[in-house]
Amino acid sequence: MRIVFIIMIVLLSMEQNTRSQEKPAFNDLTAEEAKVIISKATEYPFTGLYEKFNAKGTYLCKQCGNALFHSETKFDAACGWPSFDDEIEGAVKSVRDADGMRTEIVCASCGGHLGHVFTGEGFTPKNTRHCVNSISLDFVPQVLPAGNYGTALFAGGCFWGVEYFLQKEPGVVAVVSGYTGGQVKNPSYREVCTGNTGHAETVRVTFDAKKTSYEKLVKLFLEIHDPTQVDRQGPDIGDQYRSEIFYKNEEQRRIAQKYLGLLRDKGLKVATRVTKASEFYPAEEYHQDYYFRNGKVPYCHAYTQRF
Repeated sequence: MRIVFIIMIVLLSMEQNTRSQEKPAFNDLTAEEAKVIISKATEYPFTGLYEKFNAKGTYLCKQCGNALFHSETKFDAACGWPSFDDEIEGAVKSVRDADGMRTEIVCASCGGHLGHVFTGEGFTPKNTRHCVNSISLDFVPQVLPAGNYGTALFAGGCFWGVEYFLQKEPGVVAVVSGYTGGQVKNPSYREVCTGNTGHAETVRVTFDAKKTSYEKLVKLFLEIHDPTQVDRQGPDIGDQYRSEIFYKNEEQRRIAQKYLGLLRDKGLKVATRVTKASEFYPAEEYHQDYYFRNGKVPYCHAYTQRF
């Protein structure tokens, strides 16, 4: 019996280790994203978000968060799609296209369709052009090493304060302030402030899943703002200041509901919504890293232990 017990303990430990090493759940895709990433369609040229985009950082796979390309390898091929002359080692896989002529490129982690690769065109000394659909990509304003990264979307009042606390959390590699949840494409701050766009001031958090977890970030988010306030946070009033968690996949939805349930069990009248994520639009540059650049501290956010 003692031997059997020891074997059971070893097997349980192996199972737990395997689970801890599993990759994060894939992000849910919109119908438009799935058409390209799953069904291998091509977005119209000169329409993608990253075609004329020149910021410094890392491009990730939208479906799984795999780091694919660094901005230093991006160049303008005037072809209508983002072009890169090199990929992060091991991040991109080349396969013969169904037409038997071109070479398709897919994410080596999840197999999501990225575009095609061409050689011999002479655009750069590397003589290679990875022609990629913008819709297959996410962008992080940090140069990240190879690996898979998670994404979280939180709205909890003025995004300056939420950004401030989440940026300081170990394992978080980037936080971008922006807008999501509404019906207006590429909204401006002035438009969102009218309260008529449906968007909430939101932060997009990119994190290293080996150093932190989505669960830990949800817990922290619910401790740095008041989740009982309706359409406001402190002195900021309006639908754009609502408390909301935008989930990227079913696992994130489950975790968010779990922690809101714990708050309700403590007697809190929770106002925080849990909503499937839609398109995220980065805010204007002057909103990014606001408190760190201005040497100030949040006026309506503070840490309160709730769990």
